[in-house]
Amino acid sequence: MRRRVILSAVATLAYLAPITALGGLAATPAQSRGPFYPDRLPLDRDNDLVQVEGHPGLARGEITDLAGRVLDAGGEPLRGALVEIWQCDANGRYIHRGDSGGRQRDPGFQGYGRFETDPDGGYRFRTIKPVPYPGRAPHIHFAVQAPGHRPLVTQMYVEGAPENQVDWLLNAVSDPASRASLIVPFRPIRSDTAALAARFDLVLAAD
Repeated sequence: MRRRVILSAVATLAYLAPITALGGLAATPAQSRGPFYPDRLPLDRDNDLVQVEGHPGLARGEITDLAGRVLDAGGEPLRGALVEIWQCDANGRYIHRGDSGGRQRDPGFQGYGRFETDPDGGYRFRTIKPVPYPGRAPHIHFAVQAPGHRPLVTQMYVEGAPENQVDWLLNAVSDPASRASLIVPFRPIRSDTAALAARFDLVLAAD
């Protein structure tokens, strides 16, 4: 049932046009994996991060349909690419024993998910709009692997977040266009399963 709900978001996100290739596409900038890739993966690790199997209710935060495509530098979709995401919950806590800042972790938030892209290179997650983490702008971590292409680890940021101006990792991307490619809008949508929608397309370099 949960997976049917996630797939039903396709129509909701149709207004978000995919990127197209006009000549070559620049590879998505790599970013740090960070210290809090889960050190113990959750038993539930599907693409719906806001509803944990066996836990009543939904995660705290603004529920978001997050989608995009994984492409090569020529704009061709990469089918079967493995997309992983992880992020802190609405309280600013990661699923990692090293993240012990005294804040209570939201047990209703999965914190990590994975998805294999479809024939059009598409992926989809239901998660929450990221919140600031101490010293960091709101962000979601991505790791993408596809045969014949360099693995990519990067981070996605929220358009309009004031912390973007001072985030050291985001601003380490010196090229303005490359930096802008990591920042996406979160738009309100009319949906029974989410309040917001965001799109983040990723371009992988050839091996």
